[in-house]
Parts: sequence; C-alpha cells; structure tokens
Amino acid sequence: MQPTDTAHPDYFHKVVDCQWACPAHTPVPEYIRLIGQGRYDDAYTINWVSNVFPGILGRTCDRPCEPACRRGRVEEGNGAQPEPVAICRLKRVAADHKSDAIKERMPAIAERNGKRVACVGAGPASLTVARDLAPLGYEVTVFDAEAKAGGFIRSQIPRFRLPESVIDEETGYILDMGVQFRSQERVDSMRALLEQGYDAVFVGSGAPRGRDLKIPGRREIEGNIHIGIDWLASVSFGHITSIAPRVIVLGGGNTAMDCCRSARRLGGTDVKVIVRSGFDEMKASPWEKEDALHEGIPILNFHVPKTFEHDNGQLTAMTFEIVQAEYDAQGRRSLVPTGEPDVRVPCDVVLIAVGQENAFPWIEDDLGIAFDRWGLPELTPDTFQSTLPQVFFGGDAAYGPKNIITAVAQGHEAAVSIDRFLHGEDVRQRPAPRTNLVSTKMGIHEWSFDNEVSNDLRFKVPWAKAEVALASIRVEVELGFDAATAFKEASRCLNCDVQTVFNRSTCIECDACVDICPMDCITFTFHGEEDDLRSRLQAPAENLTQALMVSAPLKTERVMVKDEDVCLHCGLCAERCPTGAWDMKKFRLDTTQAGPGCRDAQITRHMPEAA
Repeated sequence: MQPTDTAHPDYFHKVVDCQWACPAHTPVPEYIRLIGQGRYDDAYTINWVSNVFPGILGRTCDRPCEPACRRGRVEEGNGAQPEPVAICRLKRVAADHKSDAIKERMPAIAERNGKRVACVGAGPASLTVARDLAPLGYEVTVFDAEAKAGGFIRSQIPRFRLPESVIDEETGYILDMGVQFRSQERVDSMRALLEQGYDAVFVGSGAPRGRDLKIPGRREIEGNIHIGIDWLASVSFGHITSIAPRVIVLGGGNTAMDCCRSARRLGGTDVKVIVRSGFDEMKASPWEKEDALHEGIPILNFHVPKTFEHDNGQLTAMTFEIVQAEYDAQGRRSLVPTGEPDVRVPCDVVLIAVGQENAFPWIEDDLGIAFDRWGLPELTPDTFQSTLPQVFFGGDAAYGPKNIITAVAQGHEAAVSIDRFLHGEDVRQRPAPRTNLVSTKMGIHEWSFDNEVSNDLRFKVPWAKAEVALASIRVEVELGFDAATAFKEASRCLNCDVQTVFNRSTCIECDACVDICPMDCITFTFHGEEDDLRSRLQAPAENLTQALMVSAPLKTERVMVKDEDVCLHCGLCAERCPTGAWDMKKFRLDTTQAGPGCRDAQITRHMPEAA
C-alpha cells in the first residue's frame, strides 16, 4: 500500500462517520460538544448553516447519521445491542433551548445583483436554494399553491410529530431574507414562468402524486379509499377531522406510519398496517415502526393485496394472499405464495401509501427539458441542471422521494450550480470543501476536548402520556431532552472529529502506543498489499469501507498501520507517546455553498458587482 494521503479532505471526513453519512455533511461532533457546554445558539447556528431546519429535522430526520455512529460498533457488553448517540434528538435540543438572539445571527443581505431566480414549490429544497441565494443579492421568488411555506413538511408530517409553530419559525427565517413568497399561486406553465424573465428556475415541487392500487374491486368503490399523502394533507389542513373505526393502511414506508398513527388519533379503534414485504424490509425508519407498535398498531407482513370487497359500492373488507420470501443464487428476492388460504380483513377505510410519483404536466414538451422513462428529469450528474440550462431540479422532483435532509443537500448543490451558471461558469466544476486541522493539545497530557469515554446507555426521549397523546392529532408525542439529559447524552459522543495524527519523523518505534491502545488499532509491521496488511494487524481490520492509515517506511523499514474503523479517539496513544509522534487534532469540514467561495477566482475578479 502507498502511504495514506491524510491531506485529502475525504480521508478524515470519512473517519467522522456521522458527518460522512449525512447528505448535508453537518459537523455533528462539533455541535454536540457545544450542546454539552450549554452553547445552544452556537450549536443551532452550525446546524442552520448546514441543514437549514434544525428544529424540524430534530424531530423528523431519517437519521442516516445514527446507523453510522461509531458507538454502535465499538461497544462490547453495554447492552444487547449498543445504540448510537441520539444525534437527531440532540439537534432538537439546540433548537428548543436557543435564545431569541439567534435572529441576529442570520446573514446580512447584499445589495441586489440584478439576477432573478424563481423557485417552484416551497418545500425544503426550494427554501434551501432561497436561503443560499437571497443573501448574495439574488432576487428570489418562491411560488407555492398553499398559503404557507414548507411543502410536504407542512402537508404530510402530522402535527403530533412536528408542531406547526416550528415550521412557521424556521421557514420564516428564510422568507424574512427578502424572499418574495407568492403563496396560493400554482405554477401551471413552465413556458409562462420563463417568459417572465427569470434568469434561472429551480423546480422543487416534490413528488406530489401518490400511487393508487389497481386490483379487483377498486373501480367499484367510490368512497373510503384514500391516497395516503392526499389524506395526510387533508388532515393537516383540517379538512378531515375523523375516521371510521376499522382502518387498513397499505404500505411500509414512513408515510404509512404517519397514516396509521394519525388514523388512531382521529377515531380509528382497529387500525392495521399491512405490507407485502417482511417487517425488516419495510422502508419505514426503525423508530417509526417502533412508534406505531408502541401505540398498539399491529403490522401484518407478507400479505399481498388481492381484492377490495364491497356491498353496492360500499367498502366492507380486503383479501390478501399470504406469501414468503425466497432468494435465488444471485440473492434476488421474490415473493412466493405459501398456499395458505387467503386472509379476509374487514375494514371501513383503506389508506394507500405504497409510493409516490413525480408529476410535471405543467412543463411543456417542446421546451427542451428531457425526462427519462420513469418521468424524472434528465440531469447532469451532481449539478441538478436539466437539459434546458437555466432550469434546475432538486428534492423529490429531481430523483424521486427521499427525505428532508436529502432535499436540503440537493438544494445546496443546486444553489451552487445556479450561482456558477449565472456567473458564466461551468456548473460541472464543483467547489472543494473548506477543511481545517488544528491541534487540541494544551499540555503533555491535557486536551481541549473531553476524551473520557462514557459507558452510558442511550438516554430515552420522554413521551407525553398515552391518554393525552392519542386524544388529539395536535399534541406532540415526544417531549425532547431537558438540559441535564442532553448533557449526559452529548457526553456519549466519541468526538470522532478529533483525529489521531501521526508524525513519522519523530517516531522512535517504541510501541508504547500499541501497548496502551484499548482497541488494538495500531500495529507496526512490514509493508504489504492491503489484504495482507489487514490480516496481520493487532486486530484484523475487517471493515473494508473504512480506510487504513499507513505511514511511509520508518527507520526499521516497518510501517505504522492504524485501523480507523474502531478507534475510540481517546487520545491515550498521544498521551503515552514520549516523542509527540501522535497528536490529537480537531478536523473540521464545511461544504462550500453558493457565493464567491464556490466560483472560479479568475472570473470572480472580473465581476465585482456580484462578489
């Protein structure tokens, strides 16, 4: 193996597992430390710069960071299944405990630069584009068919998970930046929008059409079968306030979980979720499934919908075929009937939550915007630019339904592309992130961060009492951490961004670091190919997705090899080293957003009015 290039921004970034896994690359350990110090405004600001909606995401994020958390793979004997740091709920702590002074930290707005940008839809992707471009002097107009901004955040996430006041607050920060919000104004024609003279258009209209289920009996039933996302929107806006007692929810995603829990609160006394896949294969987040089960909602799996039953057009029941999963030699799964009798489930209402589709009937065919066979726009990779150069897509409108944090990340990238495009630059040229690596050493055995590893189990977020939470669709279920519990949960963070950095020129190969390492991460050995090296370490490095740190040859011709995968970042190697060959250095990576920093320096100098 060649010596590791630790100067490459991706090397230490990948070691910060949570930040690497976050689509928006939020500096997670940084804001968790600030929460532990009670610096909630600072923690909120770091989140806001990156993920835009800390209060919203602190309640609703799909949490890709948490399965990546190092605690889940380094702990032994700390519970049957070690759990990650409650990263998402700590984000909420920053939002819940911040002060009103946070408004003073919002960016200053530059003078208008003469460029106009239209955003179609007021969901998270469009609002992120507006947040990034408005402070730079762009005149940003956001169009939405609804009265308030938020898109599917407002229409499809129930109030018992996300209070409307939080949505109003965090969308308000963006709209108060001089963004023109054209509420209750649906865009019916892309051609007409382009004719209004906008220099760029961003389409963040989501995936607004829910899939129906075309099985026998569907056409004969006029009422009491609803598309899940449409039904949730009607509930959110107060058009639906009750439901019949017996409810079937079809689908295994987060929308299905929101549907069943909402139905439970609106009068459904016999609510069931029925899915065609296995429980573990459901697309819903594990905690969403747990919450539904916690509220007494059964989930029936391996049931394939077969027919709707009705009595003169009135829904009475559904029948299901029982299947099982079988896998071929390539590991491909198929659902095979078991031969058991079909199951009949009586019901009064069926909510169909089996997926969403993009719908662009308002984009004329002759404009030059190409779509693929799935109805998704053809975009230049990583740029979100369509085949009509001044039109960009993001969020669910770009690549289909994902989640809020992905929509935010795509909004940031699209804003970079728009900014570069309107400065005459190649949008395919992506700006490098900003990185910093600084020693945390305060003395021979002292560090500017807390390096004691806590053995505490993950702390539980308190819930409202069931009789209160289930009595109203608008009572928030999760109450959030108080300051004391937040401190204890923040202390579980291993500070993965404080890196162990090796200096070969001062190493005397005494092996003191090898002796003291509690995880057997460090090995001094002779060189070899990667497969060979991984097998010869103090502890075999079996996670191939995490790189090895390999030094250049030392005085004995051996190399130092460190397995980054299970390092606790405890600093014991640096404390023990007699020559300072090991140091603990805090690594910080911030993605470069729209603005002068994302542009080519040569062109920026020629356009001072836009700087």
